[in-house]
Amino acid sequence: MFIHFSIIMIITKKKGLKFDQKIYDNVFHNIENNLRELGFGDVAVNKKMKDFNKILYDILLKLDSNKTSNKNIKINKKLIENYFNPINDDKNLEITKLNEYLETFYSFCYELSLNNMLKDIIKFKY
Repeated sequence: MFIHFSIIMIITKKKGLKFDQKIYDNVFHNIENNLRELGFGDVAVNKKMKDFNKILYDILLKLDSNKTSNKNIKINKKLIENYFNPINDDKNLEITKLNEYLETFYSFCYELSLNNMLKDIIKFKY
């Protein structure tokens, strides 16, 4: 979820617009509510929310290794390896497939207008 959210934030920045703070707040508010519904207490929720914020900003800072191009994104493989454990021994193939998916998702979202991006993402098919 954070990688997809990061891609949307990166596209917004590359198009020269400011990302709406309400969307960011809404995402983290929903995560906080879900943690509370799962039975986490105030201290645990605060710790997890802090951890989630660190993860999101780590992804934002390291995701795009092709910072010179606006229409293309080059996914940082080390970042993906850091957050995803491969299901089987063929680690390279899984990371390659995930990279293809994320690059396709980026291209799809980049072509959308920012006003429709969040609504039209539902139509994305890989």
